[in-house]
Amino acid sequence: MITKIMNSPVGQMISTWRMSEEGLRLGNQILQENDNLGEAIVRAVKCVEDDPAYVSVGYGGLPNREGQVELDAAYMDGDTLGTGAVISVKNLKNPIEAAYRLSKKNRSCILAGDGAMKYASYEGLAYQNMLTESSRKRYEEELKVSKQEEIRAYEGHDTVCVIGRSREGSMACGVSTSGLYMKEPGRVGDSPLIGSGFYADSEAGAAAATGMGEDIMKGCLSFSIVEKMRNGMNVQEACEKALREHWRRLERRGYPNNGMSVIAMDTQGNTGAATTLEEFPFVVAGENGCRLYVASMDQETGEHFLFVPDKEWIKNSKSD
Repeated sequence: MITKIMNSPVGQMISTWRMSEEGLRLGNQILQENDNLGEAIVRAVKCVEDDPAYVSVGYGGLPNREGQVELDAAYMDGDTLGTGAVISVKNLKNPIEAAYRLSKKNRSCILAGDGAMKYASYEGLAYQNMLTESSRKRYEEELKVSKQEEIRAYEGHDTVCVIGRSREGSMACGVSTSGLYMKEPGRVGDSPLIGSGFYADSEAGAAAATGMGEDIMKGCLSFSIVEKMRNGMNVQEACEKALREHWRRLERRGYPNNGMSVIAMDTQGNTGAATTLEEFPFVVAGENGCRLYVASMDQETGEHFLFVPDKEWIKNSKSD
């Protein structure tokens, strides 16, 4: 039994994919107890970064073509518009921590490669080998059975995105990913790019995206959603309209539907989500706890709806 919902879920936090549920519970607890938004978002993201079960974020992330796990993360403060990001870092245990600290800087706040690693070392952030034995074996098996040019990106290219709102109305967003499986070394997707993978403005709302980064960044998708809310559109409509317009724009240029999904929150805590997939799970948390929802798109009509998944759906779903 699937229960469709007619109104936007309300909460103080929203995150992408089922993999974020435990982290959002922890983050929401921090937010409910002391209203520390930054700490809540960082804690929620770190929970996913630390779990080797999720092969598209942090520890256990699937490697690039050279067998190295490259990580991207970003954080945006909606009060100040301060943004921090680290790009193409290796063996940094929690990239979101570096991104959060960088968001408080006015200059040199987006760092890549060696520069980002030097900053993390200066800040005393933890290092560890991010390639698990399981990911290494999967990489080696892929090399055995595929020609280099035939290796395809891992289909579950899932970024963890967390949006939050404090009781005082401050908004922020944090994202983290290990990017596409077998990507070219140094490849950058939408996740650490302001306006594409994330955007937060406490005067208008916040949004974040997950999916094929090269497609998402062609439309500055997250910024587009926030601007629609700024101009008076409700959060669910803003998600659907921005994604539909961008999807059609790509379609006219001959791009296939590689999968894009978005989440958003308005200044009142109303949340929305949209997807070009058949199903996209997301999590909303607030005073009454944490709840899983699913956004769905009819592949023929493009119509969207949200529903509360039942136990049977959760049991059979293959989505992270």
